[in-house]
Amino acid sequence: MGGVARLLGFAGLAPAVAATILIALGELDAAIVSVAYALLILSFLGGTWWGFAMHAPRHQAMLAIVAVIPSLVAMALGAGVLMTQGSGWSLVAIGVALILTLAVDRWLVARGFAPAGWMALRIPLSLGLGAVTIVAGALIGQAIGHP
Repeated sequence: MGGVARLLGFAGLAPAVAATILIALGELDAAIVSVAYALLILSFLGGTWWGFAMHAPRHQAMLAIVAVIPSLVAMALGAGVLMTQGSGWSLVAIGVALILTLAVDRWLVARGFAPAGWMALRIPLSLGLGAVTIVAGALIGQAIGHP
């Protein structure tokens, strides 16, 4: 991936980092930014996979099915946030889901559906956003006295 894609990708971590810093400073309302942004990016990643599916010379239907999974997971995790009233564990679950997307990214690369250099971009971004989201969840859990 080119320098611009890399720069914009890392710039995309800024909202989550800023929200986590605010949470650490006691601004617990920033948790909604962490939740919303992480779920948005999870859905966005599914949209990226959808683009790969639409350009795939083979296995298009299977790839399209895989591509809608992140949006469904995001919806379920968002519902979990509501049901747990924003517990720290709900953010941790979202962070773990972001990290787990790397398995699909690797599969897409191994089968030639994703472009060269895809993992060089996805690994730091998925690990970065996943870790920042998990940290936000831990901070929320600590602040409200339970996970």
